[in-house]
Amino acid sequence: MMKKRILITGGTGRFGTVLKKLKTNYEMLYPNKKTLDITDFRSIQKYIKLKKPNILIHLAGLSRPMNIHDRQIKKSIDLNIIGTCNVTKACAEKNIKLIYFSTSYVYPGTKGNYMESDSLLPVNNYAWSKLGGECAVQMYNNSLILRICMTEKPFVHNKAFVDFITNFIFHEDIARYLFKLIDKKGIINVGGKIQSVYNFV
Repeated sequence: MMKKRILITGGTGRFGTVLKKLKTNYEMLYPNKKTLDITDFRSIQKYIKLKKPNILIHLAGLSRPMNIHDRQIKKSIDLNIIGTCNVTKACAEKNIKLIYFSTSYVYPGTKGNYMESDSLLPVNNYAWSKLGGECAVQMYNNSLILRICMTEKPFVHNKAFVDFITNFIFHEDIARYLFKLIDKKGIINVGGKIQSVYNFV
């Protein structure tokens, strides 16, 4: 029996490099930006036609520093919104399962313990750009949106300037959970222990 093939966009990024270290029962494909350009719909179509993946995990996009989404709105829109729309259209053409990494920042952040059905109000332009991508993915039934609050290990900051309640989860932990969620559809919030950012740091 042939292994299922998973295509990962953004596989050369922070989370992608963690994912590469895991042993899985899947054949994993990690094209670079030149081989698969999410801003070019034909580039995605061409790669999918060549490799015929069963599942696409969409990690590619613009994330940090957060203020880049204020300074470079065009880049943010091109990568996180239009790029995700292109990926969704290409998956829909071939009925490929799409898993989209979104963010918990799409919630207002005022009360905590958010349910997937709660109202959304992105806290910054980064979160708006990720929600823009979600809009396309939600139109496609064969999809899973993961709203995640993830970070590197060790944590990149050695101190916190402002205390707030968070549920950061490390990349390594998400990588392990991912394959348990791979057959799910809809929207799932994924996070770690609820604690103050001071404690986490």
